[in-house]
Amino acid sequence: MAAGRALAALLAALLAASAQLPRREASFTISLRAVDNVTVTIKPRPSVPPSCRIHVKNVARSELRIKPGNSTTFGFTCRAPEKYFSMEIEKKIDCVSGPCPFGDVHLYPPGLPRLNRTFIWDVKASTKAGLELKFTPWLKQIEPGETCPDSLSYNINSCIDKATVNIGTFCRNGSVSRVKLLGGVIMALHLPWDSPLNTSGFNIANRASIKRLCIIESILKEESSITLMSPNYPLGFPEDELMTWQFVVPSNMRASVFFHNYSLSNCERKEERVEYYIPGSPSNPEVFKLSDSQPANIAGSFNLSLQGCDQDAQNPGILRLLFQVVVQHPQVDENVTHLVDLSKEWNMTVTIHFEGWPIRTPLMSEPICLICKDPRNCDRALTLVSGAIYKISFLCKDLSRLRITAEKRISCVDLRWCQRKIYSLSVPNAITQLPIRLHKFIWKLLAPDLINIEITSPSLKLQQHVPEQRCNTSYSYSIVSATPETELNVGVFCPGGSIEKIQMRNNITISLKTFGKGFLNESSHQDLKMSFVPHIKDECTFTVSPDPKAKVYLQTPNWPYGLPPYVSISWYILVPSKQVAHLGFSKDRMGIVCETGRAYVNLKEETPGAEETVRREDELLPQPRNMYHNFWVNVSNCKPVERTQLTLQFQVTSADKQIDLGVIFAVVAGAGVLTAIGLTVCCVKKK
Repeated sequence: MAAGRALAALLAALLAASAQLPRREASFTISLRAVDNVTVTIKPRPSVPPSCRIHVKNVARSELRIKPGNSTTFGFTCRAPEKYFSMEIEKKIDCVSGPCPFGDVHLYPPGLPRLNRTFIWDVKASTKAGLELKFTPWLKQIEPGETCPDSLSYNINSCIDKATVNIGTFCRNGSVSRVKLLGGVIMALHLPWDSPLNTSGFNIANRASIKRLCIIESILKEESSITLMSPNYPLGFPEDELMTWQFVVPSNMRASVFFHNYSLSNCERKEERVEYYIPGSPSNPEVFKLSDSQPANIAGSFNLSLQGCDQDAQNPGILRLLFQVVVQHPQVDENVTHLVDLSKEWNMTVTIHFEGWPIRTPLMSEPICLICKDPRNCDRALTLVSGAIYKISFLCKDLSRLRITAEKRISCVDLRWCQRKIYSLSVPNAITQLPIRLHKFIWKLLAPDLINIEITSPSLKLQQHVPEQRCNTSYSYSIVSATPETELNVGVFCPGGSIEKIQMRNNITISLKTFGKGFLNESSHQDLKMSFVPHIKDECTFTVSPDPKAKVYLQTPNWPYGLPPYVSISWYILVPSKQVAHLGFSKDRMGIVCETGRAYVNLKEETPGAEETVRREDELLPQPRNMYHNFWVNVSNCKPVERTQLTLQFQVTSADKQIDLGVIFAVVAGAGVLTAIGLTVCCVKKK
């Protein structure tokens, strides 16, 4: 028994000791032929544990390098070595002193361990010759920092003399079919450890000198959008270099070019530019600045070249370019032109744009919608200015994705000249007849000191948009009064209310905003007018004629943030002679504490001998009351203490005057008394 226990203890000790020894996984042998000129290097990745090493002939190493002509057997002292090591396989090809091994490029050597692998082909070639890389499948260029969906990527560098230029990083399954380079190339293929790929996906061919840095060929067979970048992006394109992109597009398709990000260097000689060669164009090459709108609606294939300049040695700057090419079928109505006559307008701009412009930048994957001034001058946003006539067309499958934003400026310098003039604030027919939804029309009304602005709506009148009485029309007006020091949001208004007139000091911005498609039907009924008037004492004065059939809600401007300090607002309420108006406030106090000054609410009927009702901020607001004549409501603000603001809302209900029966009885009784007195007098005289 004792011997058995001793044997068991010995076995347990041996097992414990073996458990503490480094575990060695399967061994690998890499044999390299000298003629292939291939070097294999296995490197540790960051954060490798001390127990994880490469084991070669009972020697533990952190890195292993196998040179051409050598054969090495090795293993790893840890599980999952793919977490801790990566492999680099570099093949040097000399096309200067000897013949080049053109054709398909193979992944050599075979039987490599399953690690993240980078195959590098370093090809030296004369600048008098060109090299061509042809890819299967085609590639897609990605921006620096992006990753490929399958974690498999190509990186291409051009080598001219001792200078290296990064042509770009690419994923598989794109449109780039060939890359032609001047001089040598360093081509890298990055494979994840679990990739089953066993072919490089490209071949190398010899070509005559291309006389430029590189040529990138992209084949676009169907509707698509691709993004490409200049070499070294986002760093600078090499000084005074030239490169070309060749786009192979079916003749029945249309291509458009958009520059999304670019910068220019500081040139001493020449000028940075792009040149287009378009088959059939009478002006090849067509030269553009990078800041120009680039050609659109190009039928079939074309070339695009980027030309650098001689840069300032002290301050060279950076030339770089990221652009998009969109290929689509010709649109059904691309030959349909729309006449936009702005010849009789002045101080007005009309911008047709994609939805969300200018705040939102459309994703490059979104369907493209273009507005064209002529068949080749198209863009995602087009601005037309007054004083001209335009013929425009659309390259867009869904016109509902487009919007119109317009702006018109009206100013008055001399009141004697403009006081008698009434301006119509309506959307011109040139805009409403387009098949594009109007998003916003902005009127900027500019008045100097001592001249004010009056807004009227003679027939429709205006309704103020308040929580208790929301606008439900197809459009509304937002009115803002502004000075260099302050801005007063007067409110949002829509047609169909009781406000006949608004008088305001300072410069005014009125923004008409549409909701849905109903505006096209209602646009012909617009009746908003404006004129310049003499100076008024309040910041803003409303003239209101309540509708007897409805309750009118009115509230102070800048709702819900409160009136600015020391601002005074007035409402002039019209009460017809046969009607009575009932006035009531929505709360019983102003709800503020003044830091300086006092806040007041004043009520006064416009009739001889009428008393004025005045309430301060520390008093209760007036009780509901009937008003039998036209009356004023005035609200004047102080400078409130922090976190309090003056916001008031009141309602006015108008109704026909009711005949008081008590008065009738009193009149009848009075008549009876007078009759009795008359009879008595008569009787006395007779006696």
